[in-house]
Amino acid sequence: MRCREVLNAGLVDEFSITLSPVLFGAGTRLFDGVDASGVALEPVRSQPSSRVTHLTYAVHPR
Repeated sequence: MRCREVLNAGLVDEFSITLSPVLFGAGTRLFDGVDASGVALEPVRSQPSSRVTHLTYAVHPR
């Protein structure tokens, strides 16, 4: 299953993202296709470092 499928199905309680900025190239949109009307994200933790930022979110149904 893809990220959007498990989020839309309500199967995720919490997730962590490691964010690393990219100046050149392209990426995949992580939340493309997620039903935003059914999912609420609550920021739990943010931990920056010199090269990446670690983000943690709690997922709640709307």
